[in-house]
Amino acid sequence: MKRLFIFILLLSICFASAYAQKNFAQRYEIDAKRIGVAPFDKDALPRSREFIRLDSTYYVGWMYEGIYKYERSSDYLGYKSAIAPLQKAFNLLNKDFGKNFKKLFSSPQVYMDNQSRLSDLFEIENSLQLCYNNIEMPDSTMSLLDKIDNYHLQKDFFGTCTERAWLFHRNRFFISDKYDFLKNSIDENEKMAIHWCYNGFEKIQKNQAINDFWFGPRQSEDDRMMIYHNLAILHAYKQNYDSAEFYYKKLEAGNRISWGNYAELQMEIGNFDKGMQYFNKRQLYREHGLDEKYYYVPILFVFSGKTKEAIRMENKKIAESGSTPGFGWYSIALARSYLYDGQLDSCEFYLTKAANFKELHIGTTLTQSQYEFTINLLKVQLVDKKAEQVKFLNRGWWYSFTDLYNFIALKIEKYLNVYVVVNEMANNPERKRIVYDLFCNESTVSFDESMFLLKDFSNSFFQNKYEEYQQKDKRKKIQRYFKLFCAKLKYENGDKKEAAVMGENLLKPPVSLSTTNSEDLTNENMADTATEKLFYARVYEMLAKSYDKEDNQKCILARNNYFDTYPQLVPFSGVTMQMNLSVSGESDDIITNVIKDLKSSNIEWTKETDPNSPFVKITFSKKGKLYEAIIYVKSASGKTIVNNEQLIFKNAFGTGKEIALRLFGKGGVVEYDGVKN
Repeated sequence: MKRLFIFILLLSICFASAYAQKNFAQRYEIDAKRIGVAPFDKDALPRSREFIRLDSTYYVGWMYEGIYKYERSSDYLGYKSAIAPLQKAFNLLNKDFGKNFKKLFSSPQVYMDNQSRLSDLFEIENSLQLCYNNIEMPDSTMSLLDKIDNYHLQKDFFGTCTERAWLFHRNRFFISDKYDFLKNSIDENEKMAIHWCYNGFEKIQKNQAINDFWFGPRQSEDDRMMIYHNLAILHAYKQNYDSAEFYYKKLEAGNRISWGNYAELQMEIGNFDKGMQYFNKRQLYREHGLDEKYYYVPILFVFSGKTKEAIRMENKKIAESGSTPGFGWYSIALARSYLYDGQLDSCEFYLTKAANFKELHIGTTLTQSQYEFTINLLKVQLVDKKAEQVKFLNRGWWYSFTDLYNFIALKIEKYLNVYVVVNEMANNPERKRIVYDLFCNESTVSFDESMFLLKDFSNSFFQNKYEEYQQKDKRKKIQRYFKLFCAKLKYENGDKKEAAVMGENLLKPPVSLSTTNSEDLTNENMADTATEKLFYARVYEMLAKSYDKEDNQKCILARNNYFDTYPQLVPFSGVTMQMNLSVSGESDDIITNVIKDLKSSNIEWTKETDPNSPFVKITFSKKGKLYEAIIYVKSASGKTIVNNEQLIFKNAFGTGKEIALRLFGKGGVVEYDGVKN
């Protein structure tokens, strides 16, 4: 029996030796064949299959397959399919070379001998981590980082500390029931994110001397820059704006600043012109992921009344990117741009596209819950505007069964949508920061959308909250928005006179107690007429609706200023404009019916030229079976609102109503199909 055991043992050793020699030859062949073909090349996939066929226990074939699939992924299934080969590659690499990585820095020779394997480890780990993050598997990412930390590398090539900080911040609104590594509140998770940043500093400091010897005296600069980037974002979220600015300046000095993130900080503190400036600086972004510039710049365009610029920008981006990650966010931005331009059908079209798109929130801290909340809030605004449009297009709408039915149906739809949004907000532990605080750089809704939502809630609660903001919030340029909210809440509560006084004060330069810095104070606290038109428009709208009949001249001035500032909003606000109408050109039954429909809209048409009212000139002509209307509108102050815009139509159905909307700067197609509104 003993002899038999020895014989079997020797036989096993012989077979193992023979297999090892064969295995060595195959791996040598694989290593030779991979030269000249990178894992992301177009020939990498057939190479991966060949490598796996030669030796399925060698990590290289699985690495090639996984990285190839990752590089070409742009949806959930793509990233999911890349995970399995990447995991296998990582495990096989760790099995064969894990011991080498643990003693990587035992000598320069050991480091040089394993440098290519370390490079492979980095590529596998980075691709696998991004796959996990792209399909919301942060617990798997954290486990992967633990495995990397088990190598006890003296230099943190993988940025494990900064990645942990990002994971805590990215998932701050969840608790340990969702992912084991998390704490049980937003504050605790943010503290952990800060903790990991400083843990990274400690590691850098601990190994500074030896790493300087190995890699040179400036080797730690990039490592520190990664931490500065995280700290800048974390301090901005915590509203430590001075600290955020400090770290952004360090990043700028090191030529590692993310201009998009810095632009978002500028937006949060009210420097909207600087926000636009920094967004337009050249910066890198992930190919298959959200470029946040194309979500936030259209919001800045909406603030400044440049809705058509926003529409053009977003249409171009969507055409370039197609249905890749980011498409849903771009569709939301485009829908918002159409909404504020008065093009409600187009707004609805793109909101539906966004709602039906399976978005992957790649390269961003924006989340699915924010995505859904933003869509649903814009839907509420859309339905509300559609109801107001019914009233605008027919001032006798309550006598029309169709209009009355549509109006009631829209109001019911609005309340159902509000119910959804309210529940989403109530279940969001972050609602104070991303909805109430206004302009938070982690928010996906504008101040105007927040105001629209909150005005119908507990009036006294939010009145007190925004009065408190005026005492505690450090952002001087945002104070006027808190005051606007208070005035709006007063108006909604029926206190129109007080709301009017508060609104008038928002239009006055602040009074300085010092004669030396009055200009600086005025510049600091007055809204910018170029970049904050939406702010002024909401003030003028509230004033126009707040003044009593005895304040007719004030009401006319506020109404005209509203029209001057943001005409696209007027038809959906309940503010009735007075306008002078001049019609010229050809006339027949169709044109007569168009004019009749136009005059039935909720506009007070003056019989004689009135210098206090905008002037409208419409010239009709007929070309074959088609008709053409040239529309020109000048405000009471002499500003051109619509400059000879062309509208071509075939029949009268809906055309007069469409012209009524276009008098207020609404965009749309040149060839109108005549469908009833």
